[in-house]
Amino acid sequence: MGAIRILSEQVASQIAAGEVVERPASVVRELLDNSIDAASTRITVRMEAGGKRLIRVSDNGVGMERDDLLLCLERHATSKIKSASDLATVNTLGFRGEALPSISSVSRLTITSRPADQLVGYRLRVEGGKLKGIEETGTPAGTIIEVKNLFYNVPARKKFLKTTKTEADHIIQTVSRMALPFMDIHFRLDEDGKTIINLAASRDERNRLSALLGGKVAAAMEEVCDESAEITIKAYLAPPEMSRSRGDKILIYANRRNIRDRSLTRAIIEGYGQRLMKGRYPQVVVFISMTPSLIDLNVHPTKQEVRFSQQRFLYQRLVASIQSALGQKYHVPWDGLDSRERFQSGELPAGFDMAEPAAGYTGEAIGTVLEGEGQAPGSALTKEGPQILGQLRNTYILCQTSEGLLMVDQHAAHERIVYETLQKSLKESRVEIQPFLIPYKVELPPREGRILQDGIDALKEFGLEIEHFGGGTFLLRSVPTILLDAQWEELVSDLISMLAEEKDIRNEEALDRFLTISACHGAIRAGQRLSQSEMTLLLDQLEDTDLPTNCPHGRPVTKKFSFYEIEKMFKRVV
Repeated sequence: MGAIRILSEQVASQIAAGEVVERPASVVRELLDNSIDAASTRITVRMEAGGKRLIRVSDNGVGMERDDLLLCLERHATSKIKSASDLATVNTLGFRGEALPSISSVSRLTITSRPADQLVGYRLRVEGGKLKGIEETGTPAGTIIEVKNLFYNVPARKKFLKTTKTEADHIIQTVSRMALPFMDIHFRLDEDGKTIINLAASRDERNRLSALLGGKVAAAMEEVCDESAEITIKAYLAPPEMSRSRGDKILIYANRRNIRDRSLTRAIIEGYGQRLMKGRYPQVVVFISMTPSLIDLNVHPTKQEVRFSQQRFLYQRLVASIQSALGQKYHVPWDGLDSRERFQSGELPAGFDMAEPAAGYTGEAIGTVLEGEGQAPGSALTKEGPQILGQLRNTYILCQTSEGLLMVDQHAAHERIVYETLQKSLKESRVEIQPFLIPYKVELPPREGRILQDGIDALKEFGLEIEHFGGGTFLLRSVPTILLDAQWEELVSDLISMLAEEKDIRNEEALDRFLTISACHGAIRAGQRLSQSEMTLLLDQLEDTDLPTNCPHGRPVTKKFSFYEIEKMFKRVV
């Protein structure tokens, strides 16, 4: 007997399920595809134990007859296409006929369905890919699919699932993303009897953007629309100052399908250009509508990876659209000239606001700092007290010392001061707290709200008292006194990103990250005018820090130009 054999249909289905069903969120995505394609106007998703114990998706769509119920479990059985030529014109989210057979092979599946013109419906039960029975039942018009005990018969896959909270977060993100372009459908997500998402049908895209991204972000978004005969690009662009440390709020849709495309993500980043700091990502929603023949959806079973026949053209149009929209509202700091040429030509506009540099925070960027060679870090800033000359563009403090000209980046300097002040206060458990007379209100999308709610107790130990007011609303009641002038919306956003990535924010690495984020948002900003006494106090406090030469990110705080260097520039010495 030869070594090659044909696998059983059950084993083949379980292997195929590995591509389609990665985790509970994958099941939700596939079932939502079917509900949307069924012309539903109301879809409800219910999950238990992060979807590992139960996923239930019910809709009021067209429903299925008895014969269709039996056929839908056969591999590559679909009502969406009839021939290969239909792939060039497919407009539905699903079309491969792989989802239900794959899901049924690794779970206990029940499908209950009734078309609106039928008096009775049918309930079909499948376990591990094996049909257990089909029976008549009374049920509302539409379809209800229950997926229980996912991967119960594939323990090797089940052990790779994450915690209940993590899997639930993925489902929340999946429902949120899929709901965005389908504003005519009411979406609801329940977890263990509690409603997490409830999005009523709406004609205004900003209503849905507000529910999913937050009201402040949605209100600040700039809308851009670029239309042509075959391709239309519609985008909502949040201001650069609302950028995030993660790229999870870059949402791209092609013919209302949420996709992942590195090229288009790069186009978005390029469109924002120097408006973004290195390592920061904008909040953007891009809707691309095009002739179906220009997009290949049949690339991967998940249908989230696609190919465009005019990829380069689409890339260039997206970049140009974003640049045009932002160029009308936000000034670009540099237009091809380096900073020296801009200062010399006097072209910097009034009200220009300095940002953090695009260069990475590495040792190579430090250059010449104040200490001489061999001098220990943290020693006094100057041998004699610096004589403050003034501010340069309300960003750099200029000082004369016995050795030359000293420039101090006021934001970086204050970052170092705030960082070490908070660090010492936390070590000694004596953080000075300032309560708000009127609590500061923060509105958050569902996923971010859950993350913050889970981290409220930990943040309280750091001096941040936050209260969940209900829904996506949180109240900031008290803060460390040194952070009183922080930009709270941005600080909370970055802290949520930290909470999402750190399992225990009380460990040393997470604590350092918390201090760095807090110091950055709590420090005085570039472009802020300081009085003579404020500049003097800032330098005195900087000199008392343990590491006055660099901010918590590693950027240099000071730059010294010796008298010798200055005289050499003016050819006084050879």
